[in-house]
Amino acid sequence: MRRVLYTLVVLLASSLAVYAEDVRLQPPKDLNGYFPFTPPSTLREWESRREYVRRQILVAVGLWPMPTKTPLNAVIHGKIDRGDYTIEKVYFESAPGFFVTGSLYRPKNIQGRAPGVMFAHGHRENARFYLTPDDTLRKSIADGAERFERAGRSTYQSQCRQLARMGCVVWQWDMLGDSDSIQLSRQVVHGFAKQRPEMNATENWGLYSPQAEAHCQNVMGLQTLNAVRGLDFLLSLPEVDPQRTAVTGGSGGGTQSMILAAIDDRIQLSFPVVMVSTSMQGGCTCENASLLRVNTGNVEFAALFAPKPQGMNSADDWTKEMAAKGFPELQQLYALYGKKDNVYLKRGEHFPHNYNAVTRSAFYTFLNKHFKLGFPAPVIETDFDPLPPEQLTVWDDQHPAPKAADPDFERRLLVWFTEDAQQQVLAAAATPDGLRKVIRPAVEVLIGRALANAGDVEWRLQHEQDRGEFLERSGTLLNKTYGEEVKVVGLCPKQRNGRVVVWLDDQGSAALRNAAGSLKPAVQKLVQAGAVVVGSDLLFQGGEPVTPTRVVANPREFAGYTFGYNHALFAQRTHDVLTIVGFVRQATNGLCPNPKSTAIVGWRGTGPLVAATGALAGEALERVAVDTQGFRFGKLLDYRDPMFLPGGAKYLDLPGLLAIRAPRPLWLAGEGPEPALITAAYHAATSPDELVTFTGDAAQQEAAAGLWLLK
Repeated sequence: MRRVLYTLVVLLASSLAVYAEDVRLQPPKDLNGYFPFTPPSTLREWESRREYVRRQILVAVGLWPMPTKTPLNAVIHGKIDRGDYTIEKVYFESAPGFFVTGSLYRPKNIQGRAPGVMFAHGHRENARFYLTPDDTLRKSIADGAERFERAGRSTYQSQCRQLARMGCVVWQWDMLGDSDSIQLSRQVVHGFAKQRPEMNATENWGLYSPQAEAHCQNVMGLQTLNAVRGLDFLLSLPEVDPQRTAVTGGSGGGTQSMILAAIDDRIQLSFPVVMVSTSMQGGCTCENASLLRVNTGNVEFAALFAPKPQGMNSADDWTKEMAAKGFPELQQLYALYGKKDNVYLKRGEHFPHNYNAVTRSAFYTFLNKHFKLGFPAPVIETDFDPLPPEQLTVWDDQHPAPKAADPDFERRLLVWFTEDAQQQVLAAAATPDGLRKVIRPAVEVLIGRALANAGDVEWRLQHEQDRGEFLERSGTLLNKTYGEEVKVVGLCPKQRNGRVVVWLDDQGSAALRNAAGSLKPAVQKLVQAGAVVVGSDLLFQGGEPVTPTRVVANPREFAGYTFGYNHALFAQRTHDVLTIVGFVRQATNGLCPNPKSTAIVGWRGTGPLVAATGALAGEALERVAVDTQGFRFGKLLDYRDPMFLPGGAKYLDLPGLLAIRAPRPLWLAGEGPEPALITAAYHAATSPDELVTFTGDAAQQEAAAGLWLLK
């Protein structure tokens, strides 16, 4: 008994040693982590990184590809004359039946074309209508945050009024669930806490469900689309100058400003307030999305706007260290473009978290300078009487409001986005060029890695045993680039033919053998033919199954709080497979040197992992064999399922991954005799014979795949 216990202790210690350096065993990162930005050494390096991060944002918020831009059907009414400017009430449809509401400020007597300003508000309830209480206003005046008793009642109206008086056309729109935006409730948009069973279904699902997450449908994406369509609306006004468009906003509005500026080239000046930081990244569900900040963060998002003029500020909040952490790095990036003075930080650590009069003045002055408006600097506001809420609301008897907080509308809206995306992605999948330009780039974001950047890998041999006709080598692959470790077993024939077959299964490396301990017949045939067979225990394999997966400490049941900052376990295991493939292809890999070809096979739950790897590895894998067992990401009902992958269903689910493999050899089981999408992809690539489908029983699969791998 003592010997057995000793053996168990040794095995446990060995297992812990294998993973001792794997960073993925650390607690998952959350929105309160540290998000530094490292400036690139060259612009060429930055442009490549910039393209990827921008694509990552677009995929995460559901805008890759961009939803079809349907008619805005804008309604402008209720003009209010304010002397030298006017205020009008506006609503339009960012998607069919989905209304964006707000106030349009226009200067009178415009000469030529006027600058256009997008103004996003933060999380203050009923922000566009908000009037500051007396006690709060007096304190703000005493602290120097505000200047006037009347104008200070509405900082939002103050800012829009000042910009209009400077000759700008201003579009101030409502955040979802706020002011006149009532179709989705404030609780759902900003206060969501618990999964809603009635919204969790494989059809007609709601926001926050695993299905919505698998289709990249989230509140942040809806708000980002509203911002893009708001810019469409602003630029549809004939008096607006498309060469002088700006966006600004504070707190949650700062997040919207930063994201819109990052993804839409039509914005020419950006001024996100109290949000650009290496610290807290945005606490609301409307500021987070799965995939969004994995290996990136708000400072890098701001960097995407370089070298165009960009200002920001610091306050006594999570931005207070910006002058030392974040802003110097942005200056370095701007300096690479020769535009160091185009990025500006307004220090304000003595102020709390707000968009106060001092910061607003900094924005006006920055805008005045870069848009050449000709006002004396610094530009400051003047006093005025703000309008009461009843004069600003867009809904009235002639313009009736839509139904408020309607769960059926929420479902219908997501159905529209699902169908629209499917039509676009299907069209892309119909051609090799579309697969290459639309679907594969999205999959790179979903997985977060490709073979080209699989990492610098080192082999550590831990045990070698002579099995007669082959050597059995077990050890660990250390991915030094990412701080990850993968346990592998290699069956290395003494007479090798140069082929390497990576053999993966839910059971890990134990799947190379049957219950009696001898090699499985298909594996043995591969070894006898001279092929090196490599098995592996991927992350958290080789022990008890992982279910459910880990999440961050945040009690709110929103996938984006975890998977907006961390790769899903499915992606992490795919990283392990890419590590293995990248390593065994090296001529001096230490396990099976001088390989001539590399193939991979995935059984049971590893089939989808191998499908993802085959999509990302391209020509590096000569042959790929997959048993899918009919798996679909879109059928999962729990975002903590080990197979959950944010965005996994949007790009035609698992068949989309397999279609990317065309025209390269693919052996496929679990999808029937002629899977339409995959077959069509191989025909489009003029290589139908490279797709082999298998429909026999499970007992025959391994033998059939083994023979195919030896061809």
